[in-house]
Amino acid sequence: MIAASATIHPLSVVEDGAVIGDNVRIGPFCHVGPKVTLGDGCELISHVVLLGRTTIGRGAKIWPTAVIGGDSQSVHHSAVDTTLVIGDNCTIREGVTMNTGTVEHGGATVIGDNNLFLACSHVAHDCRIGSNVILSNNVMLAGHVTIGDRAILGGGSAVHQFTRIGRQAFIGGLSAVSYDVIPYGMLNGNPGVLSGLNVVGMTRAGIERPVIHEVRRAYRQIFEGEGTVRANAAAIREAYAACAPVIEILDFIAADSDRSLSSPHRGKA
Repeated sequence: MIAASATIHPLSVVEDGAVIGDNVRIGPFCHVGPKVTLGDGCELISHVVLLGRTTIGRGAKIWPTAVIGGDSQSVHHSAVDTTLVIGDNCTIREGVTMNTGTVEHGGATVIGDNNLFLACSHVAHDCRIGSNVILSNNVMLAGHVTIGDRAILGGGSAVHQFTRIGRQAFIGGLSAVSYDVIPYGMLNGNPGVLSGLNVVGMTRAGIERPVIHEVRRAYRQIFEGEGTVRANAAAIREAYAACAPVIEILDFIAADSDRSLSSPHRGKA
């Protein structure tokens, strides 16, 4: 179904079965597959390929040579229909690739709203990405990566499969992210080492300075205390019960995960 208000260049192919919303603009040399749903107001500039059972929300802008909704690159890919779901108002720049999920792990790659994917970044199968996230040029996400809202990943960084990156974390350029990164954390290097808190990001998000000081104090107690990281985190929970960002970090540390935690000392904890 193609909305009457959509504009499709005659040199593009939109296969039967695709759903094209109101005021969508599709430039030349694009290919939209039969199971794609494209939300109202989206724009495909040119040479964009949309494949698979892919749903893209309203207001997306997708630049040339992006390939969105391709099959998982997992060696275990079963060729069964799986999905890619992208939220509203995402910008997807040149050469970006995003894959659908795998049956073995729920069958869906899910991406939130207002995200920016810079040139040649890659989102692999079964990733979960929040909203207001930035993937800079050449960022590589392996399968099953989870990224919280407002996180920023610097150019050329690579994230190991099953790794979690917490809300509003900052990953430095060319970093190797092999272990989970706490919310508000900063990680740099190869191998990646936790290098403090994303204070600039916290300030921009409107977190008040006294709260930031509380988070800094908790960070020191967690990672510089005498016990293990998880023991230290559990020990301070009651003292920080009224500080939501600290509790968010403590919950992240306590949660089950396939990966260890990044730390300031030896890369993992």
